[in-house]
Amino acid sequence: MLMNKKSGPSGGEAKLQYGPSGFRVLRAGQHVFCAMSGVPIPLDELRYWSVEHQEPYANAQLATERLKP
Repeated sequence: MLMNKKSGPSGGEAKLQYGPSGFRVLRAGQHVFCAMSGVPIPLDELRYWSVEHQEPYANAQLATERLKP
């Protein structure tokens, strides 16, 4: 994962830019919220996201659901 930390407070929600093989931290934070369930996902546990939709998912099942036609 590509992590580009910026100076400032590290608590709260992070803002990320999602790429095909990693993400870039645009605003430092400890977590992001799953686009499907709304649960917080610690950045060190974030494994699933959509580059097209620029949103994170808590698990593979939720990511698959979101990407279904």
